[in-house]
Amino acid sequence: MEKIAFLGLGSMGLPMARRLLAAGHPLTVWNRTPHKAGPLVAAGARGGGGRGRAAAPPGAAGGGAPARPPHVDIRWLAAPAAARAVADAVIPALRPGVHWIDTSTVGPDTIAELSARLPEGISLTDAPVMGSVDRAEAGQLWVLAGGPLPGPVRGVLDRLGEVTECGAPGSGAALKLVLINAVIGGVALVSEALRLGQSLGLPADLVRGELARGPLAGAVARTFAAGSHFPVALAAKDVALALDTAATPLPLLRAVHGELTARPELAGEDLSRIRPLTPLRDRPGA
Repeated sequence: MEKIAFLGLGSMGLPMARRLLAAGHPLTVWNRTPHKAGPLVAAGARGGGGRGRAAAPPGAAGGGAPARPPHVDIRWLAAPAAARAVADAVIPALRPGVHWIDTSTVGPDTIAELSARLPEGISLTDAPVMGSVDRAEAGQLWVLAGGPLPGPVRGVLDRLGEVTECGAPGSGAALKLVLINAVIGGVALVSEALRLGQSLGLPADLVRGELARGPLAGAVARTFAAGSHFPVALAAKDVALALDTAATPLPLLRAVHGELTARPELAGEDLSRIRPLTPLRDRPGA
């Protein structure tokens, strides 16, 4: 079983790491907020500074000579700035033979930047995922893998869900931007359709039910999902990444970004909270 260092134990990273630990992988964990690593350390993982210690500098979690069989490093970080900061600490400690899997949603430009910084003998696979906490816990994520997929890397990713081989390095990160922005845009469109229905005096259940019968069925389901946690702030970050990366204007997504950032009180709430929560009492003008 590959020895794994898992850095980043947020709402998605924690269940992913837990699955790898349950599968029998020797696991070292690190998180910027130490207490989030505590449950995994209690379950048998090794903290970055040793068993029983929940966190240590990333270099301690990711460094050292690679074990045999090969050593795998997995990063789950929220944004490009966090990915760069952790890379600054980890890269000097990496040794030839380590496989780096980056599951963060940071876009292809950041993946190319990180790859260019790696010492010889280190492989980098970008493998962002589609799916929320419930799918992470069940090992049913949709893994979008770009770049090399040596045996140890493929074996680890298979434990997280279904793997789609996307092609060259950065292609997984690029496809993640396409797919996640389709989801975010769909939720925003459904939310606006619900507001339109409210303004016309239609019952909310009627509008929702009829929307769910059409081509927006998947977006309607995500708009009302109860077992997911995709913070509005991270959705806004993902849309901003698409806007910054795309070589073509994306006016609809720019409008969606404005919607996501218009209500800062929702930043930590699930994306579904951008929908109207209560129906209007009266039709305008009635």
